[in-house]
Parts: sequence; structure tokens; C-alpha cells
Amino acid sequence: MLTVLLTSPRVAPGLLTWQAWSALRSAARVLAGSADHPQLPALTAAGVNAEVLAGRPPQDPQSLAAALRAAVAAAAGAGAVVWLAPPGDADPGLLDALAEPPLLLHGSRDLPGAHLLDVVGVMDALRVSCPWDARQTHESLLPYLLEEAYEAVETVEGGDLTALREELGDVLLQVLFHARIAAERSPSDGGFTIDDVADTLAAKMIRRHPHVFGSVAVSSADDVAANWEEIKKAERTERSAASGSPPPSVLDGVPFGQPALSLAAQLQRRAERAGFPAAAAGAAAAGAGEGASPAEELGAELMRVVARARTAGIDPETQLRAVARRYAERVRRWERSGRA
Repeated sequence: MLTVLLTSPRVAPGLLTWQAWSALRSAARVLAGSADHPQLPALTAAGVNAEVLAGRPPQDPQSLAAALRAAVAAAAGAGAVVWLAPPGDADPGLLDALAEPPLLLHGSRDLPGAHLLDVVGVMDALRVSCPWDARQTHESLLPYLLEEAYEAVETVEGGDLTALREELGDVLLQVLFHARIAAERSPSDGGFTIDDVADTLAAKMIRRHPHVFGSVAVSSADDVAANWEEIKKAERTERSAASGSPPPSVLDGVPFGQPALSLAAQLQRRAERAGFPAAAAGAAAAGAGEGASPAEELGAELMRVVARARTAGIDPETQLRAVARRYAERVRRWERSGRA
């Protein structure tokens, strides 16, 4: 009997299931294709003797299958033969070449998110070996960070959820790239690693979800949102006290580099939560008044439109983008029709 032991390259050698260790300890022979198989040191330390196929390991599935069949025949009656497959998935060519289907035994499996280790390794290699990637900085990458985020937004707006998978990968690349660049600086110079990014994010999400990770009780999504704002307010106050800076504002953290429509909506949301009069979102908030120029009056009117949208529960940025997409399609139909 042949057992093919499959292991994950993302799990430390030796961290195998109870079934895997049982199969290894009871096997008549344990075979590997090369002396550098990552599991061999762990097996040796555990008292499991593994053999490396004599001579040059077979390179094609047919030759390897023949060698494994011969090993099974030689061990007839003595027990099973365990083949330590190279880390990763089973080789379909080998499975097809074997006369009888082997027992596939998963000695270790990836945890959710384990494949992120692969892209971290790819990013490290690119930063070292690719001339373009090697010379990028936080500043030079900013246009791509915005571009990739907008492309992901576009796939959702267009309903192309299959393409969303790739676009989210492009957004993730930007996170990995910035973290890789930051890792080249010392911590005293603002350096950090991708693990620091993950740790900070996990800690923040746990801290802001006490109804999940703590003892706080909520009855609705509105309760969650209210708790979220209170926790953020406490965080701002704590940071301000630690740095000796002026008292925090509810507007702290609002990115003024975002599109103006979404900026206006976010400012209004933050101000309203702090108790700022909602009616002031029009002319007073925009600074328009007696003697205002046409441009200032238009700005004030746009601010009032944003306030109306928020009162109606509409995100103005999303709605304007939807209308703009419909407008673009009408222009294209007009062009295709001969501009009649």
C-alpha cells in the first residue's frame, strides 16, 4: 500500500497531524525524493527513519511512479510505504501514473490567510531584484494606490465581481509594497513591517468591537456605530494627551485629499456627530454670505446638496458616480448611432 503524505510549505516542518505521525511511525518505509526535503530533520528528530531514493531522483511522473511501485512490492506484507511528496499540492501526473490510487494523507493544511506569506515573499524578491520596484518610494507609489482603489470601486459599481478578485489583489500589492519600503527603515526612523501593519489592524478592530471581543452588549447596527465613534473619540483624546498637542477635533483624521463631494459628506457627518448644527452645512459652512462671488455661492449650494443627500440617506459621491456612468453610456450610444 502506498500513502502519499502531503504537507503545506507554509506550515513549519514537523507540525503534522496525529494521523500523519501514526502513518509515519507504522510505515515499513518512508521515502523522499531528495535529501533537502524540509520534513526530514523533524522526522529524524522524532526517530522516524526516512530514505532518500537512491541516485538521482526520477524527474518525470512515470519514472517516479515505477520507483514507488517497486518500493511497495519490496515491502509487501511488512506495512505501508509513505511517500513524502514535495511540499504543496499532489502532483496530478504522478497520481495518474500510479497503477492503483494511493492513499492521500494531508499531514498539514494551510490556515486561512496563509497564502499571504507567498505574496510577502514575492514582494521581497521584487524589491531586491527588479530595478523598477527597487527605486520606488512611498511618494512615487501614491498615484498607484489611488488608481488601484478606484479600479476596485469600478468593478463593484459595474457589477463585475469576478474582476473584483484581481483588483483587490492590486490594492493588497500597494499595502505590501509600502510596508516593504518601510521595513528598510529603523523603528526609530518610522520603520515598520507588514507584521506590524497586521498587528496594528488586529488590535484596532478588537478594540473597536467590544461587543464581539468584550462584554459590551448591543442591540442594533446603530449601537455599534455609536460605540465606534465613542471609542475613536477616546483614542483621539489619548493621542492628544500623550503628544501634548491641542485638544483633539472631531475632524481629526479626515483626509482632505479625497474627492470634494465625499470630503464634504464626511465633514458633515463628523460635525453632526459632535453636535454642530446641521443647518449650518449650507451657506455658513461654505463661508458664503453677503457679497459672495458666484463661485462661492455655487460652493455653498453644493454643500447644501450634500446635506440634502445625507438627510435622505444617500451617499452623494456614490450617487453622482452612478449618474455619471449612465451619462457616459448615453454619450457612447449617441456616438454609435451616428450622432443624430
